[in-house]
Amino acid sequence: MTPRVKIVTLGRDHVLGPTRPFDQGHASTIVRTNDNHFLIAWFGGTHEKHDDVAIWMSKGNLNKWSPPRKVAKIRDDAHWNPVLSRSATGMISLFFKVGKTIDEWETWITTSTDDGETWSTPRELVAGDHGGRGPVRNKPIQLSNGTLLAGASNEKQGVWNAFVDRSEDEGKSWTSTSYLSLDRSVIIGEGIIQPTLWESKPGHVHMLLRSSCGYICRSDSNDYGKTWSPVYKTSLPNPNSGIDLTKLSNNRLALVYNLDNKNWGERSRLAIAISSDNGKSWPVSTEIEKGVDGDEFSYPAVISMHDTIAVTYTWKRQNIGVWLGKIEL
Repeated sequence: MTPRVKIVTLGRDHVLGPTRPFDQGHASTIVRTNDNHFLIAWFGGTHEKHDDVAIWMSKGNLNKWSPPRKVAKIRDDAHWNPVLSRSATGMISLFFKVGKTIDEWETWITTSTDDGETWSTPRELVAGDHGGRGPVRNKPIQLSNGTLLAGASNEKQGVWNAFVDRSEDEGKSWTSTSYLSLDRSVIIGEGIIQPTLWESKPGHVHMLLRSSCGYICRSDSNDYGKTWSPVYKTSLPNPNSGIDLTKLSNNRLALVYNLDNKNWGERSRLAIAISSDNGKSWPVSTEIEKGVDGDEFSYPAVISMHDTIAVTYTWKRQNIGVWLGKIEL
């Protein structure tokens, strides 16, 4: 019998104090630093899509966060969807998008070797690309054979497609897969975007996806992410909002997602669920936020330290929420 697990809340917090240097913040990302702090980034400005939107960052732990500082502003176009990732050597990468519209997105990267104190000069991840390469919203993963995989997607002209970017040289170059196959009579609406990835055993890789059909979707690969199965719906709800996942000990998974199942539905309830069978079922869950209609608690990012879990998320576009929890038997 599989041991029954439970989710225990260790604490919750907000990154920003009563004053902030921007009107709105959204789409946070989190990484654990070598000096045992959390580094959190998000995009902030007057409003999503506005030219003054930049990438901001704060460092700390619960109840003690550094003042937000602007870490990336390439030009006077909107900046979007930062993604933090730490390599096996401890180098931290910050990926982000730049462009007036999603159709015109470029992916940029900057790196830090001193736990986020200083950053390299940003460069394009794939020079000349427009539409978005590399991680679109969720952290890349390193497979058992050393390959880096980034969940990517494209939203050109309102048609959404997902793919994977692969690097076999530690991120120096990237090769994209074909778009994932999907039946648009089943997955209705815009389509699928923003994959979150995990490897269950060597070469066997899986993704969950945000979708427009009211449910989280899934695809699987048996060849280290080179090819993928046709996309299929799961039983997990999704109101066309971001999701994220992390692996725990004993191959358990932790998924953070919104609970409504209507396309462009409510983002007021945010939950975390645990799977012990490689994502087939999610019998243990708890709500991180229980808002009312019109509230927005969305776009979660999640990382784990053994069985301790850290989640960040958009808090009503006014702040970045932080939730810390633990899985116990």
